[in-house]
Amino acid sequence: MKRKYRIRHETRYTYAADVVHSHHLLHLVPRPAPYQECLEHDIEICPENHRRVNEFDAFGNPLVRVELAQPHRELAVVSRMEIEVHPRPAVNADTTEAWEKVGEEFAYRGAWPSRDQLDAARFRHESPHVRLKQSFTDYAHDCFAAGQPILVCAERLTEKLHKEIVYAPGETTISTPVTEVLEKRRGVCQDFAHLMISCLRSRGLPARYVSGYLRTNVASAGGEKKLVGDAASHAWVAVWSPPYGWIEFDPTNGCFAGTDHVAVAWGRDFGDVSPLRGVILGGAEHQLSVTVRVEPVDETSVESAMAARSLSTSAERR
Repeated sequence: MKRKYRIRHETRYTYAADVVHSHHLLHLVPRPAPYQECLEHDIEICPENHRRVNEFDAFGNPLVRVELAQPHRELAVVSRMEIEVHPRPAVNADTTEAWEKVGEEFAYRGAWPSRDQLDAARFRHESPHVRLKQSFTDYAHDCFAAGQPILVCAERLTEKLHKEIVYAPGETTISTPVTEVLEKRRGVCQDFAHLMISCLRSRGLPARYVSGYLRTNVASAGGEKKLVGDAASHAWVAVWSPPYGWIEFDPTNGCFAGTDHVAVAWGRDFGDVSPLRGVILGGAEHQLSVTVRVEPVDETSVESAMAARSLSTSAERR
């Protein structure tokens, strides 16, 4: 069953001194995907006197470049959107290729790969927040039995991370090494995602980082507990799973990504798809606040509102 959401994402920087010039990159426009549709979107930036350019990054994500050339002590960016999310097609994990075969397909042979393999190969190697180490291979050893389908292994790894890593907001930052996350077994959704990707890539398997949002206050399957990570930007993982292609997992919640998840961008790791990052001249110390609200839209109320507007317009015409 499809779902519709209204999302509001506000980022606010308050500076102790004037910022005389700044450049920012915004990944706040949801990218098109087969399972979701952006119905409305708007980004409000204050100060209003700024230069804005819309383009796409190297991974096909919508990207907004912003330049502010006048002194300011506060920067506020508010992204609003309405998204319709559709159920993913059902897949049979047992029919995916063995994980060893998937890894062999991305081993260097000197031959030109297929278009799909070329795209997936970008998510096979080490990146700034993802490390390739034997410790990650060893940690996930029990999830990768010989000859097992890649999707079965990825599902086991998702469950393992969900059970063994503690969701602990405030105990890590984006600069916390993934090796430290593995050692301390604590972190937030970005850490879960980076750790899962490190375990997969260390075995030669392509995996990419997905940034987006999670439906607010949703009970998980069976109604036993609520999903975590819904009060801010969320992160999960897509695993290359032939013959189906990319299949998404949420290790923070131990589940497949579905209609509770809204994707905004994907890349090698968080650094490629940070919602807002930039370079400033001046500013001294600063304070940052981020608020995210994801509200399900009641189709009945939407239809009623549309009908009311239609009646109002008809009355005006009379």
